[in-house]
Amino acid sequence: MSQLNLAAIPGEARAVLRTTLTSPYGRKVRMAAQVLGLDDRIEIRPADTLDAGDDLRDQNPLGKMPCLMADGMTMFDSRVIVEYLDALAGGGRLIPAGGVDRFHCLTRVALADGIADAALLMVYEGRFRDAAQMSARWLDHQKGKVTRGLTALQADLPDPDTTDAAAISVACMLGYLDWRRPVEWRGDWPALVDWLDRFAAHEPAFDATRIPA
Repeated sequence: MSQLNLAAIPGEARAVLRTTLTSPYGRKVRMAAQVLGLDDRIEIRPADTLDAGDDLRDQNPLGKMPCLMADGMTMFDSRVIVEYLDALAGGGRLIPAGGVDRFHCLTRVALADGIADAALLMVYEGRFRDAAQMSARWLDHQKGKVTRGLTALQADLPDPDTTDAAAISVACMLGYLDWRRPVEWRGDWPALVDWLDRFAAHEPAFDATRIPA
């Protein structure tokens, strides 16, 4: 079995991350890189998923970001990239190496990402369709995923004083909800508000990767 090349991201930036500073998924990767001490070895190159001429579509045939080119590979999506960075840093720092804890963490990541996916689709419905073309049924369908997901998360939150892949994913998802506001979540899920405040106070990378004003 081939091993990761631990020299693949040396001091001189050779890894390239295609993302924007507004993508919640790209923010996950940027946060993970900062936490693991790898951020100064990764060059961020903006991507435009709507531009047919952007070579992002050559790097990721799905035309989605984030996309990381490192170690002789091109990797996507954010879950894969975060796991790669964790392994590059020695493993077990953001994702438990095995056992029930590993799968609990990864399930929380999937739930947070799924909420972000649904919120993004709600935003896109308003951005890419005229008011007459918008589907209230589709918006309600996606909103249901967001609200059920937030309720499930509130009952099983990560430790706000521990930075792992689950906490990063939850924080970036909530940050996206605060920015785009597809739902007003703060009044109905107060435990999530408290959790985000505590995590932000614990983890400097959360503020360091905020969406630019």
